[in-house]
Amino acid sequence: MRFDDRSHPTSAPACRGIRYVTSPSPSAAPPPYRDPSLAMSKRVEDLLERLTLDERLAMLHQHVPAVPRLDIASFRTGTEALHGVAGLGVATVFPQAVGLGASWDEDLVRAVAEAVSVEVRAFHRHRPTSTGSGTNGLQIWSPVVNLLRDPRWGRNEEGYSEDPVHTARVGTAYCRGLAGDHPTYLRAAPVLKHFLAYNNENDRCVTSSGLRPRVLHEYDLAAFRPIIASGAATGAMAAYNLVNGRPCHVSPLLEDELRRWARQTGHELFVVSDEQAPSNLVVLEHYFEDHATSHAAALKAGIDSFTDHREDSATVIGRLREALERGLIEEEDVNRAVRRQLQLRFRLGEFDPDLDPYAGIGPEVIDCPEHRALARRAATESVVLLKNDGLLPLNPARAPRIAVIGPHADTLYEDWYSGTLPYQVGIATGLCAALAQRGGEVVCVQGADRIALRSRTTGEPLGGTAFDIQEWGDGVLTLCEAGTGRYLSLEDDASLVAERTLLKSWFVDETFRLEPAPDGEGDTFLLRNVRTGRYAALGPADGEVRVTAESPATAERWQRELLRDGAAEARAAAEEADAAIVVLGNHPMINGRETEDRTGIALPKTQEALLRTVAAVRPETALVVMSSYPYAVDWADTHLPAVLWTSHGGQETGHALAAVLLGEADPAGRLPQTWYRGDDELPHSLDYDIIKAGWTYQYHRAAPLYPFGHGLSYTDFAHRDLRLSADSMTQYGSVDVTVTLANTGSRPGSEVVQLYVRPLDARYQAPRLRLADFRKVPLEPGETRELIFRLSAERLAHWDVTTGAFTVDPGDYEVLLARSAENIVGTTRLTLTGPAPSPRAVVDRRTPAVDFDDHADLILVDATRASGDAVAPADPARPATLLFRSVDLTGAVRFEAEVAREGDAAGEPSVELWAGERKLARIAVPVTGDQYAWTTVATELSGVEASLHDLTLVLHGRIRLAAFRFDSSQANG
Repeated sequence: MRFDDRSHPTSAPACRGIRYVTSPSPSAAPPPYRDPSLAMSKRVEDLLERLTLDERLAMLHQHVPAVPRLDIASFRTGTEALHGVAGLGVATVFPQAVGLGASWDEDLVRAVAEAVSVEVRAFHRHRPTSTGSGTNGLQIWSPVVNLLRDPRWGRNEEGYSEDPVHTARVGTAYCRGLAGDHPTYLRAAPVLKHFLAYNNENDRCVTSSGLRPRVLHEYDLAAFRPIIASGAATGAMAAYNLVNGRPCHVSPLLEDELRRWARQTGHELFVVSDEQAPSNLVVLEHYFEDHATSHAAALKAGIDSFTDHREDSATVIGRLREALERGLIEEEDVNRAVRRQLQLRFRLGEFDPDLDPYAGIGPEVIDCPEHRALARRAATESVVLLKNDGLLPLNPARAPRIAVIGPHADTLYEDWYSGTLPYQVGIATGLCAALAQRGGEVVCVQGADRIALRSRTTGEPLGGTAFDIQEWGDGVLTLCEAGTGRYLSLEDDASLVAERTLLKSWFVDETFRLEPAPDGEGDTFLLRNVRTGRYAALGPADGEVRVTAESPATAERWQRELLRDGAAEARAAAEEADAAIVVLGNHPMINGRETEDRTGIALPKTQEALLRTVAAVRPETALVVMSSYPYAVDWADTHLPAVLWTSHGGQETGHALAAVLLGEADPAGRLPQTWYRGDDELPHSLDYDIIKAGWTYQYHRAAPLYPFGHGLSYTDFAHRDLRLSADSMTQYGSVDVTVTLANTGSRPGSEVVQLYVRPLDARYQAPRLRLADFRKVPLEPGETRELIFRLSAERLAHWDVTTGAFTVDPGDYEVLLARSAENIVGTTRLTLTGPAPSPRAVVDRRTPAVDFDDHADLILVDATRASGDAVAPADPARPATLLFRSVDLTGAVRFEAEVAREGDAAGEPSVELWAGERKLARIAVPVTGDQYAWTTVATELSGVEASLHDLTLVLHGRIRLAAFRFDSSQANG
């Protein structure tokens, strides 16, 4: 099938089948909850009152049973639809979320989400669930708005960006596309994932993300806040991890932040748990002693729906019933959660089928032509041109023969949250189709070695066949049966078979390592399964190969026989071509996915070697990185004329890449996250303090390989006449920022105009710069457009730990016009007027310990299981320090500290107090008996100078500090 690029829709696809009905069908005296003329709140309360307590309890599980006596259907929370309908069969597959983020195009993202939600509606109404448990749900567990702080995160593909402004804007667009535009009814109900600070997979259910207040409010919450406050999202999912030592499923932030933002929208927020997370509170995290207590705490904290034990609702409901019987929760706690669910179900049109504007959507919309065209447009718009020394766009007249080489040369992959691809257009196929009428030719080779593994015992090849091998990093391999492309897989009985052509399962049993035999010579190896860690061995009785050996001593030795040299094949193809396209990257299900972080950012060694082999014989080589995350492609940047990146772009990837490579489309994508250099030592993956650690473009000091916001075009743009409507504004004001953008080249193209800000003389550790606004602008050759951005003082605010609120300091700021975070094309100065901030007041008031300005060697912990944060030494053998700058100690005569100490510890557990270079006191901390058993220790002070000090607290031993205060002589009488 061929598609005309000019037919790509710029708004909602036309295959919606939506019908609008203005009045309900007549019925005889419906009960109030069935009466659409009543206010929704009245209808909800009427239905709630009609439900028995058992029926309400049953609604707290993910799989909600029907209530036939009230004509209420079954309901299931959670359909995955991150970049297409996932897990339900064939559906339109759009680029991964990180690819959608790379488009920087909110209108496009919204159109994609509209298409996705239309297909969700079709599955809901016309396709039964695989388990027969009812209809597919309309509550969508998307989008993911966790920030891409660490590019090694296994689920990097699911997020939009490392920046909260960018992520919130794209996330809002996706939510609005899912929900639709009707004032009363939702097409689908978007749920934001995962709240909060979830950016690591290894041990994700037991690791704690340390968020000091500035990082919490300026970074992690900042991605969620605008989406919820705008009313675009209808719910949120709590994350697996802990934050400051407290599981997210019992976090007070659910009520104190999320629901506080939602109140102004007029709708409640429906909060769901992640899969099996309620049980984790006891089983893995040991945060509570029993499940009734943990479930009660989660319900009270704000969890409305428990996703646990899959379709076995009896276990979860039994725990909640026990909690009710023990007095751990009250009936109103149950009612509150059910009320939120019912509100959502009313908005989804469940109780007004004749008024539901989306009830007429039919199955024909799934993968319809309009959605295919949109998939192609989305894939095209997300391609990022990282480097180009003139090789691109390719000219078939000068380079009629193109070699496409690499593991991704003509193969597309599904990830865990994609649907089943309706068809696949790989890069080689896309180029071949584009060149067919232009006299061009495409040669495609994978460049993979073909080998046989011969048993040293029997001399027989493994499986009686040959395998094509690919490496996916850290020596992790897949072995595909030659000719069939079926993966060698470990079966439940430990045998090895080659049956599957698609890797898409929770447990991946198709990855192996070939490890040199410790006692072997030359090409003698052991075959080890990655997931189990066991080795292939021959059965002593039947001689069959099974993966049963626990150690190399009992493993079979294999001779690696090379049948086809992949590098030689690639070299030959490149030598005979006029240009080469090497397509490298990751497999979304291997070595960097949900449950597994990457160990680094380098390309797999065999892929890097393949690239260098090709480039050595064909200088006209472009690297295309097709991946879920950034790679350190330093060598390619130095030695190749062109480098591009695309996420796994869905069914239309090949058409999209062909259009960009041949210049039929301008590379319009921009990087949504920093690409670091290979020798750049990244912070520890569990260091969530982006300020202290130096994460993202905001705080990372070393020059990146490719910066946030980077992307080249085939045309040229000029940014002119940057000016402000005023040179100054108040701390509550706003100014207009005007810039003229011109396409000075000979081709049409799109530029992403990026506006950044930074303070010039901050009293706090400010970001190097911070994104304030952006706009994607398409321009024809010679076209000029004036752009106006409204810059409010809010965009210059920081979280002030001295006041516990956002504030805008008076002073001078720079407004920066940029093509990326490292390519500034214009600056101007803006002055903020207002009263100067006062020194930090600590006398006669309580100061939370977490409100420090700087720190060393500490961790953030929970003050109680329900609320509050505290600090503790990361290693009790090393002292931890907290710095509080410009503290006014005038009148201080006494110091108190709120401390806890679980038990005996080596050394002398204590709190030291320093004012500048002067040690004021050291207070011993007694055993309080429990980490949540708090006491106050105090000491008298003398000779404290009435001036500003940098105050330092030093914590020794296994202690916790929640807060401190200084008392004055007046306070003491």
